[in-house]
Amino acid sequence: MKLKKIVWGAMALTLFISCGNKQEAAQAEVAPYPTVVLEEQNTELLSIYPVSIKGQEDIEIRPRIDGFIDAIYIDEGSVVKKGQALFKINSPQAEQALTTAEASVKSAQARVNTAKTNVSRIKPLAERGIVGNVQLETAEDSYESAIADLEQAQAMLKNAKATISWTNVTAPVDGFVGAIPFRQGSLVNSSNILTTVANTGNVFAYFSLNEKELRAFMNDLEGSTQAEKIKNIPEVTLTLADGTVYPEKGKIGTITGVLNITTGSATFRGEFPNQHGELKSGTSGTISIPRKLEKVFVIPQKATFPQQDKILVYAVQGDSVMQRVITAVSTPDGKSYAVTDGLKAGDRIVMDGIATLSNGKKIQVQ
Repeated sequence: MKLKKIVWGAMALTLFISCGNKQEAAQAEVAPYPTVVLEEQNTELLSIYPVSIKGQEDIEIRPRIDGFIDAIYIDEGSVVKKGQALFKINSPQAEQALTTAEASVKSAQARVNTAKTNVSRIKPLAERGIVGNVQLETAEDSYESAIADLEQAQAMLKNAKATISWTNVTAPVDGFVGAIPFRQGSLVNSSNILTTVANTGNVFAYFSLNEKELRAFMNDLEGSTQAEKIKNIPEVTLTLADGTVYPEKGKIGTITGVLNITTGSATFRGEFPNQHGELKSGTSGTISIPRKLEKVFVIPQKATFPQQDKILVYAVQGDSVMQRVITAVSTPDGKSYAVTDGLKAGDRIVMDGIATLSNGKKIQVQ
């Protein structure tokens, strides 16, 4: 009897210890996770697009006549002023046309002088009846015809002088000289581009948005018309290809009214001041457009996980977690999300360690 009591006591002790171990194991399985209660806040996002930079006036310099390049007065990258000589074209045809026109004027002037002399000689004779009026009228007609021929020759001379002036190729605007593909002695015509002159006092930065991006972008702007919306676009920042942030802020000036049929995109044009000539036509970079968001939740990206094309978080409900689909956009630093839908103020979410969680798992809230 005494032995039975000892056995039952040992079994009870073993059962008690076993239950205690299970409770401790269950408690040990509920791990602590850092969490945060969400509060609404305002933040600023950046939309970044690649841009190509062009001068405010980016002008192709072409010869207006055929000929050989006789002289090049500038070098690539030179700063030129409006009217400054760039090239000298040797055009034998233009020189020959000028010589011919000058000779024609002299010949026509001689005929005018002769016709005028005849009129002066015949007129008094006709007045005295020595010669007939018909002879006088004929002389006066010849004089008028000679004057008309002279005027025509003078017009041809004026055209020839204008043409010969084209042998001097000058800068149409102040700016920087681009590449010079043709050298002295090259035969050129109006289809050839001798160089470009870019007026970079201000520069234009061009970038494109597809139809979907354009609609979302315009919907975020205040204003009832496109012109009003453009005015409300905040100042933009230009980052050059080497990562340098251009110190001057720019402004979006225009948006094309028609989508490009090939690319399905609309072109935007930003304008930046360039008084020191730091920006060159033809360079590239990125443009950053700020976008202010109000009453959103900013959470670290490590608190989220992707699932197909969705972004999810673990929201705390009591002592367990549930997956929640959210709508979010990345912040400029690339480390956080601004949540615009899927959460509300007062919600608690898990901030870290979500790789070890699953739907409905119990946690200890920290």
